[in-house]
Amino acid sequence: MDGILPVLAAVVPSIGVGLIFWFVMRAVVNADRNERRAIARFEAQERAGAAAAAREKKENAGPTV
Repeated sequence: MDGILPVLAAVVPSIGVGLIFWFVMRAVVNADRNERRAIARFEAQERAGAAAAAREKKENAGPTV
């Protein structure tokens, strides 16, 4: 029983650092996922706006001779 405390004292810091690393990496991956989703949404809105502007320009052009 005397041998378990030194073992725990050696293992607990490694587990703590591993958990901190896991939380940080999870936050980074989630932030990246959210950023990519926001960029995709923004680009889709830009494409929709450009398509609407092109349709409006085509409709307002009048007949071609």
